[in-house]
Amino acid sequence: MADPATYRPAPGSIPESPGVYRFRDEHGRVVYVGKAKNLRSRLNSYFADFAGLHPRTQTMLRTAARVDWTVVGTEVEALQLEYSWIKEFDPRFNVRYRDDKSYPYLAVTLDEDYPRVMVMRGAKRKGVRYFGPYSHAWAIRETVDQLLRVFPVRTCRPGVFKRQRQLDRPCLLGYIGKCSAPCVGRVTPDEHRRLAEDFCDFMAGDTARFTKRLEAEMRAAAAEQEYERAARLRDDIRALERALEKQAVVLGDRTDCDMIAFAEDELEAAVQVFYVRGGRIRGQRGWVVDKVEAVTTADLVEHFLIQIYSESEAVPREVCVPALPPDADAMTELLAEQRGGPVRLRVPRRGDKKALLDTVERNALEALKQHKTRRASDLTTRSRALREIQEALELAEAPLRIECYDVSNLQGTNVVASMVVFEDGLARKSEYRRFSIRAVEGQDDVRSIHEVITRRFRRYLAESEKTGELDTLGDTRPQDPPEGAEGVAEDAHQPIDPETGRPRKFAYPPNLVVVDGGPPQVAAAQRALDELGVDDVAVCGIAKRLEEIWLPGEPDPVILPRNSEGMFLVQRVRDEAHRFAINYHRQRRSKAMTVSELDDVPGLGPARRAALLKHFGSVKRLKEATPEQVAEVPGIGLRSAETIVAALHGTASAPRPRPAEPPGASGAPTPASEASAPAGESPGADGGSGGARTPSGEGERR
Repeated sequence: MADPATYRPAPGSIPESPGVYRFRDEHGRVVYVGKAKNLRSRLNSYFADFAGLHPRTQTMLRTAARVDWTVVGTEVEALQLEYSWIKEFDPRFNVRYRDDKSYPYLAVTLDEDYPRVMVMRGAKRKGVRYFGPYSHAWAIRETVDQLLRVFPVRTCRPGVFKRQRQLDRPCLLGYIGKCSAPCVGRVTPDEHRRLAEDFCDFMAGDTARFTKRLEAEMRAAAAEQEYERAARLRDDIRALERALEKQAVVLGDRTDCDMIAFAEDELEAAVQVFYVRGGRIRGQRGWVVDKVEAVTTADLVEHFLIQIYSESEAVPREVCVPALPPDADAMTELLAEQRGGPVRLRVPRRGDKKALLDTVERNALEALKQHKTRRASDLTTRSRALREIQEALELAEAPLRIECYDVSNLQGTNVVASMVVFEDGLARKSEYRRFSIRAVEGQDDVRSIHEVITRRFRRYLAESEKTGELDTLGDTRPQDPPEGAEGVAEDAHQPIDPETGRPRKFAYPPNLVVVDGGPPQVAAAQRALDELGVDDVAVCGIAKRLEEIWLPGEPDPVILPRNSEGMFLVQRVRDEAHRFAINYHRQRRSKAMTVSELDDVPGLGPARRAALLKHFGSVKRLKEATPEQVAEVPGIGLRSAETIVAALHGTASAPRPRPAEPPGASGAPTPASEASAPAGESPGADGGSGGARTPSGEGERR
């Protein structure tokens, strides 16, 4: 690692012109390429306050050993040169978009004597007309199969075309009318080219012209009583309509635009593009990018537009993005130069385009989720992540079981915590646990973490003692059963409950405890383990702002590489704990917001609460009612009505006198506690009353 001060340019040596700069490492390899309106101002920002830079930028500066720059005339030239250098040097610290798959295009080879319609992937070549991209190749083949009835363009490979030409016999498609058979001279090269051009015009959105022409020919054939030809033309029209139905109309007929949206987190971003041509979604494409530098959404938009459109001639008239790039005017000028015409770069705020952009954003979010799922489920990737965490935290073994804890509250109310479990790098949702914080009042994450860790490992110690694990702790030899204990089940010493057959709660200890927070939270977790005597569980914390890993008692954090699998796993564990805690907090908060005064009335269940509210309409009107009026509700007796009214008014009503019983009728003496109940207290005040009334009018007492 180099010290940035050793290669800082001399004062006054950096020009104030627009330009592009390159950071190189000790071997001369380019590690970062950037552009600036003012080179001096931008480069000085790297060296002026090194401690205030983002950790990713600090890593880049330590990796570099020198910096050079090139002055250009305009910002547009700076954009072009930056893209050229990124493509040439592939710097490790620049944003690099990875296509999440090889998307197929519908291509028409207009550069050949006999143009061919085909599915094409990979790099584009000049003279070929492209439509798409499509999400699947079968979607292209279905569209082409429909259109070949009307536009019988050649689809065969050069070898097949040459062989059929030598045989002087068309292929099967030529016999069934889905190819004009130029190989045997049924049409001239000019006629076949016109068919291919009509095919391209239809795919480009000029659909009304062809459907109207076919309808006119169909009516003319029917008028001349050529019914078979009219039927074929009718089927051709239906084929065109079916091809159009596969492409949803979302905007106006003359709208040509690309809709671009992002979904991102601290480490990665996914981008989705919907290609709208003639008001219809003609295709969709997606990329995933590692954020190896600190970038905003506007920066991602700028990098994406440069990399994608610099190699493409298919720049539309309008590009809709979630945020304008930092140099929007220069970017618009560059796109207009690439297209050869005006280009509008805008952020939709309302209307159909905003709704469509929201749809594209949902697709990007789903793509990011799928990418993370694929990445997390890969065995090799998970093994590398666990190994990186083990090495970074200097653990004795890989953390095969990781537990992460997070606290959630809203201004100190409804404080809850979550525990999520990852085994072998995968989530074990059956092991998740939720906690309601009991001993902490208000917003105090440190004390809350201490309480949760204490409760969790106190349960673990209790379960271990119950299963006999504490007796054999540290002894790896098999224990001999005591005399006369041959019939003892082996499951008694396992984390499986022999009564239920399910794993005992909190029976498995983790290799690593992760808490969401910095040094205070980590210290609280370690203190809780020390108080319980648990010394074989490692503890760390992850601070969300800078993604730093903190260890107990260490003054400096552990910095995992931003694009490492270990960092990805730790972040995913933390995010899952955060999500689980927030969901539980929302449930508690929603329940608290729907609490009614009727909830505290003893013996009043959900069904009778609902009946009371339905009868009176509100708790306010119920408070104004007399016990006799309350007793009119089905299922509510007079005794229960008196209890309800007394509870709602904060008083206790005296119990109604019981009818006299003949001595010995019940077979048991009256308990003294019941006989001497204080006046004004109901026997059901502790929740035991409020049951169904007996035929004698006496409420249930037990």
